[in-house]
Amino acid sequence: MWRARAAGGRTVCRNLINGTHGARGRSPLQKLHLVSQSIHHSHYPWSRFQRLPLWTSVQQFSTLNHLPLRSTKLLVKYGFQPHRNFWLARAASRLLRLRYIILGSAVGGGYTAKKTFDQWKDLVPDLSEYKWIVPDFVWELDQYVDFEKLTKALPDSEDLVKLLPDFDKIGESLSSLKGLFTPGYNLVSEVIGASDLLLLLGSPGDTAFRATDPGFENEKQYKKVSDKEKVDQLQEELLRTQLKYQRMLERLEKENKELRKIVLQKDDKGIHQRKLKKSLIDMYSEVLDILSDYDASYNTQDHLPRVVVVGDQSAGKTSVLEMIAQARIFPRGSGEMMTRSPVKVTLSEGPHHVAVFKDSSREFDLTKEEDLAALRNEIEIRMKKSVREGCTVSSETISLSVKGPGLQRMVLVDLPGVISTVTSGMAPDTKEAIFSMSKAYMQNPNAIILCIQDGSVDAERSIVTDLVSQMDPQGKRTIFVLTKVDLAEKNVASPSRIQQIIEGKLFPMKALGYFAVVTGKGNSCESIESIREYEEEFFQNSKLLKKCMLKAHQVTTRNLSLAVSDRFWRMVRESVEQQADAFKATRFNLETEWKNNYPRLRELDRDELFEKAKNEILDEVISLSQVTPKHWEEILQKTLWERVSTHVIENIYLPAAQTMNSGTFNTTVDIKLKQWTDKQLPTKAVEVAWATLQEEFSRFMTEEKGKEHDDIFDKLKQAVKEESIKRHKWNEKAEDSLRVIQHNALEDRSISDKQQWDAAIQFMEETLQSRLKDTESVIEDMVGPDWKKRWLFWVRRTKEQAIRSETKNELEKMIKCNEEHPAYLASDEVTTVRKNLEARGVAVDPCLIKDTWHQVYRRHFLKKALGHCNLCRRGFYYYQRHFVDSELECNDVVLFWRIQRMLAITANTLRQQLTNTEVRRLEKNVKEVLEDFAEDCEKKVKLLTGKRVQLAEDLKKVREIQEKLEVFIEALHQEEK
Repeated sequence: MWRARAAGGRTVCRNLINGTHGARGRSPLQKLHLVSQSIHHSHYPWSRFQRLPLWTSVQQFSTLNHLPLRSTKLLVKYGFQPHRNFWLARAASRLLRLRYIILGSAVGGGYTAKKTFDQWKDLVPDLSEYKWIVPDFVWELDQYVDFEKLTKALPDSEDLVKLLPDFDKIGESLSSLKGLFTPGYNLVSEVIGASDLLLLLGSPGDTAFRATDPGFENEKQYKKVSDKEKVDQLQEELLRTQLKYQRMLERLEKENKELRKIVLQKDDKGIHQRKLKKSLIDMYSEVLDILSDYDASYNTQDHLPRVVVVGDQSAGKTSVLEMIAQARIFPRGSGEMMTRSPVKVTLSEGPHHVAVFKDSSREFDLTKEEDLAALRNEIEIRMKKSVREGCTVSSETISLSVKGPGLQRMVLVDLPGVISTVTSGMAPDTKEAIFSMSKAYMQNPNAIILCIQDGSVDAERSIVTDLVSQMDPQGKRTIFVLTKVDLAEKNVASPSRIQQIIEGKLFPMKALGYFAVVTGKGNSCESIESIREYEEEFFQNSKLLKKCMLKAHQVTTRNLSLAVSDRFWRMVRESVEQQADAFKATRFNLETEWKNNYPRLRELDRDELFEKAKNEILDEVISLSQVTPKHWEEILQKTLWERVSTHVIENIYLPAAQTMNSGTFNTTVDIKLKQWTDKQLPTKAVEVAWATLQEEFSRFMTEEKGKEHDDIFDKLKQAVKEESIKRHKWNEKAEDSLRVIQHNALEDRSISDKQQWDAAIQFMEETLQSRLKDTESVIEDMVGPDWKKRWLFWVRRTKEQAIRSETKNELEKMIKCNEEHPAYLASDEVTTVRKNLEARGVAVDPCLIKDTWHQVYRRHFLKKALGHCNLCRRGFYYYQRHFVDSELECNDVVLFWRIQRMLAITANTLRQQLTNTEVRRLEKNVKEVLEDFAEDCEKKVKLLTGKRVQLAEDLKKVREIQEKLEVFIEALHQEEK
């Protein structure tokens, strides 16, 4: 540009010297003004004029050259022969010199002023992103104010012109003033001086031009100032200007924040009757939450943008996030690992500064210290729960939404800090787990990597920079943040090392931007406001800024949050439509796979299948109440007798039957029945009833229902059955009432009719025959196969079986001799049997003789009791007469009638408890178990598995993501418009 102006100046000079009008010949150059000096240099072709004295004047080109000029001695002296002379030419040349002074000064000064203004303008942050701060009703004023009517009411431009002063008259009055040239010249001198100063500030390293005037010997000379002082002066002035704009911007942001808060509060109270839609960042966060809820078995690699925060342990990641969120929301520790799982933080604007978890409705007020402490404690508890036993970190994401006035909208994911050594108390794979987790998040090509580096430690100790450079070698999506700059400035011997870091020359990585921040003095009790004030005060007095090692837009967390938010939304706008198309293609593939594999089945995802299984299970539980009372009582009576028959025969009937008369028999029976009823019978009855209920419940749960049966529910039904049975407890008061009923039933001995008598005899025969059959089987196992089986099946007796067979035969001979033999062998009888066997060459132990005797006598007794039972079939008549004048005694029949009646009454009582109470309680337990399973996602995933379930689940998720992305994209386009 200076060369262009120089060329213009040369053309003017040629016209002045070689023109046809004016003086003939050439004139030397005198003292040149600013523009003339800039174009007069050594390689100019007019060498003969350079040798002339500098005090010689140039004959200027004049519009009055057609007039005759007066000859002067000066012109004659140097060989010029003018044809015409006129005294007015001298005055014209003086006036025309003023034109070049004004022209050169205006061009140079204007260019330098524009350049300086552009530099200052670049230093001011772009306020276009703050349009959202202005309330919506401002943009909607055209709906309430008719601007067309307002425009028509204003006066026309012609009327306004009439109100202006007459500038022509003013110009005439000014032209008539005398002494105009002197103040005009002074004004031009001031302009030249200002332009010289602007050139000096705009180019501190170049040589400044000094404007001089040849017409005045007393012109003021400029002082020579060194370049270093000029640079320092310029830097201080720029820094003051930046701080001034910074304070003005912060004040404006604060005012807008308060105004926005008031407007949002009015909207919450319903003052403006309009439907509040979800914000863009909330809609986008919902999409990311759905993606994080995918099953671990489904490999979903979404490429949706989010800000991934990585850094070495204790590098200040958490502090940076807290400064961006404007609240101390994360748990803190002194040098220990606090972030054990990814924390997704969604920042958005709202009237109140609150935080809410995705799966909770509780709001934490971030302006209250109690809620902040509760929030930090809740995050710590969730992290501990997400970490499995034997691990240190977890990949389960904790989703947190933070809203507040003035927050920058973005989604950040805080990852565990990268470590170099696994210490005691950590799992051996902790280091590899953190690396793999960080890589999984950073390999997303649209993820913005916020790399946090501790500035107070040596750069060579950094681990995360190598990891980031591997994931993003070109640095197209990385933002580097240097923390603890205040400590770095104190401890680092060479401040230029910090400059090298910020300029990206020290670490082997590239980044979009580099920032330096201060996040406090290391005190966990500091508030966000105090940290921000400390940060601003530090950078205001820092030598790093004063010496231009750092630029103003590269410092403070406020500038960092603005840059990250801007980059985040730019990445969202560039990639969200492409990701929506990818999910659309995935949806088409899944739908095609479902149609080919399951053409006749509805697409039921895991939740829908669970609801279907839940309804089936509840229907099966309800079907328990439809079981007939007769069925319940038959099952209960049969099962109860199977449980207590052994006790009745072995402990009540057999001991009582060994007595010699009926009185002793009845007394023994009454005593033993009373003891049995008080201690064992009610408990046994309840156990039988509970077991019967479980069997019936299991039968209904596992029973196939033909074509409607779906084996995908079998595992869930089994789990529900086991958990419901585990939780169910029988009513404790049921045993007390049952004990009274059973005791009263056993006390009754009156058989009312012949039918009941025959039923008792039949019950007694069935019981004794069953016992006799069992006894025969035991004896057969003791003595081995008889001669028929030995011959037919080619089997042999063992030595013990042969001894027991000989002992059995000897004992049977003894019973034949005395059929009324008591139940126990005397010692002399045992000796006799042993000696008889020894005489035949069989050595027998006395214990073996007694054991064999027990089974032999039991068989003998049961056969005898069965014979007596047949005699009592006609004994009902004697029973009614109390066996008077009769030798027949049927007390054992009465005993079995009492037992049979007790079983029937107990079964009836238990049936009433089942149908009236326990079935309903079991149904309630089943509902509770199903509700618990519905809330436990992991439980549902384990119980409802299979290719069909997974395919339906994936199809549902992809559809939901695609729909939400389309809504988000539409809202994004509307906001851009």
